[in-house]
Formats: sequence, structure tokens, C-alpha cells
Amino acid sequence: MSVQTGTALWASILNPNTKFDPQYCINLVVDEDVAKEYQDKGFPVKEFDEGLALVIRRYVTSKAGKTNPTPKLYDKSKNPIDVAIGNGSRVNVQYKEWESQRRDSNGNFFKGFDLIAVQVLDLVSYNEAGDEFDIEESLEEEDEL
Repeated sequence: MSVQTGTALWASILNPNTKFDPQYCINLVVDEDVAKEYQDKGFPVKEFDEGLALVIRRYVTSKAGKTNPTPKLYDKSKNPIDVAIGNGSRVNVQYKEWESQRRDSNGNFFKGFDLIAVQVLDLVSYNEAGDEFDIEESLEEEDEL
């Protein structure tokens, strides 16, 4: 297993992203040299405004139909935590490289990163839609005043 430090984007660690195939995932923005090294080896890398990111994920269900364990989430002191990680958080990500026996259309083996655990070093709070709104008095209350 390996550990990489970087900046988190679109992290779904304890609650899977269910937009497509349910998966725990994180896009980890890393040093450009690190990203290019992995990209040259055939691992998934995405480009964001913030830089190049390793695409690290674990599907909720394996190809064999078994439920995969939820990745672990820790604070700086290695205590388990239950928080949503906002974009821009500084994290360590533990992952395992894998390679399938199937080949893509270019004849290369499929490769990826299995998400094992995340350690939050500097948390940026995740804001749900509407979190920025203030509580406003209703018009009826104003009329009564």
C-alpha cells in the first residue's frame, strides 16, 4: 500500500457517490511530477483548475457481488472521524494500486487505485446547498410589528 499527500476534490469517503456506480472516491491533487509519473504508467489522472489529480476510488460492490468495506477516515492524530471533506482540504490518502487482466482498446491493462483510508490534515468544511443562507423573518411576522 502507498500513501500520497495532496488536496482533496469531490471526496466521498464514508458515504458513497451514487451518481453512477456507487463508489467511495476522492480526486487527489498532487505535485505535477507525481501525477505525470502515474499517468505515464497508465493510472487514471484528471485535470482540474487546481492541478492534476489522481482518481482514487473503491466501488461499494465488487465484481463478484460482495460488499467492499467502507474506507477509513482519520484526523491528524489517527482518531476515527465522521465528517464530510470539502474541496481544498489537505489530506493523506492510503491506497493500493491494482491492474486487471483485461485490456483497453489500446491493448493496455486497466489500472487504478483502491481507496483504503484518508487522514485529514487541514479540513475545509463541506457546505450543503443552502448553508450560506441566513434565517429570514417571514413577511407575516414583519406585518405584525
